Amino acid sequence: MKQPQSRRPPKRTVGRRELVDFPLLGLSGVEAKVDTGAFTGAIHCSDIHVDALPDGRPVLRVLLLDDEHPAFNGRPLHFPEFALRDIRSSNGDVQERYVIRTTIRLFGEDFDTEFSLSDRSDMKYPVLIGRLLLRRARLVVDVARRNLSYRQQHRRQPD
Repeated sequence: MKQPQSRRPPKRTVGRRELVDFPLLGLSGVEAKVDTGAFTGAIHCSDIHVDALPDGRPVLRVLLLDDEHPAFNGRPLHFPEFALRDIRSSNGDVQERYVIRTTIRLFGEDFDTEFSLSDRSDMKYPVLIGRLLLRRARLVVDVARRNLSYRQQHRRQPD
């Protein structure tokens, strides 16, 4: 008996580090560490606070990255939709963090996913990609490789 063909696209391989784009946030070529131990991804930001809009609705305001990062533009971003969740950090501590949904671009394809917002200034990479996105985007990790998505996405097309 013949097995039915799978309709799911094949899995793609990412490296242990990738350069990623966030089209809705106006960021491109941001270094990200792929972390299979993390469930949600994380983005480095500072000056995280909630303000009230004139109609009383809350809005989350942040500065993404920091002034030493080449993609930093100093422009505060605001998110009218956000959540506050308990996130377990790599050392096992549980921290309350704000979580947003945004779009990340890998292999030229946009994926809507969640990212927690935290101060990652003491970390080497400003973005962490977790299992939630890896599973949703059907990605597998080759720890010996880097920037596979970005290279494919920005490969020059023949004229």
